[in-house]
Amino acid sequence: MVKLKMCSVALACVLMTGCASAPPSAPVSLFDAQGFGAFELVTTPAGTMEQVLAARPGGVIAVAGNPSGYVATRATYTNYRLHAEWRWPGKPGNGGVLLHIQGGPKDRVWPLSQQVQTKFGAAGDLLPMAGASFAEPLTTAPGAATPIKAHSAADSERPAGAWNSMDVVCRDGTIEVSINGVAQNRVTGANPASGRIGFQLEGAPYELRNVTIVTLP
Repeated sequence: MVKLKMCSVALACVLMTGCASAPPSAPVSLFDAQGFGAFELVTTPAGTMEQVLAARPGGVIAVAGNPSGYVATRATYTNYRLHAEWRWPGKPGNGGVLLHIQGGPKDRVWPLSQQVQTKFGAAGDLLPMAGASFAEPLTTAPGAATPIKAHSAADSERPAGAWNSMDVVCRDGTIEVSINGVAQNRVTGANPASGRIGFQLEGAPYELRNVTIVTLP
């Protein structure tokens, strides 16, 4: 009788939505330091991966600032938690992490995507790129050359030369961004809401480390 009751409870849990859900995946490193085979390169003019990425001791990836473009994962992602650490080893400049990349650029450098800024002094800003959108209003003036939803809290970026961390949670069209543990941005209704993940090349060399992704159920 006890066994029958336990089986009935287990069956009910299986049938009830939300009684049990699949756990998040274990963190996976996005970069293959032996050859960066998980990424492809899109630049103007065309460059090579050897020109753009280099493995350094301690798991650090040196990213060249030129030519203009980005490195993007070959895999696509929808619901996930992305962690990345970056710093400017020299003069700080412009950069960003591209989320939900769709296709490649057509007569332009940047693809349809949602960008999280790592530009010095603007870390945590969100940019809908090349026709991307989200529900929340932009904070730039209408018709601005670069439409932006600025980060909401006081700057939490560290001084040039220090390591910064970014944590991004993407789930069902919602994007939440934290910089060095401080919540800085949140949008909903992101379009596109899935795609590849990329790292920009915008003129200034920088370094990456501990770039991991956790897929969410």
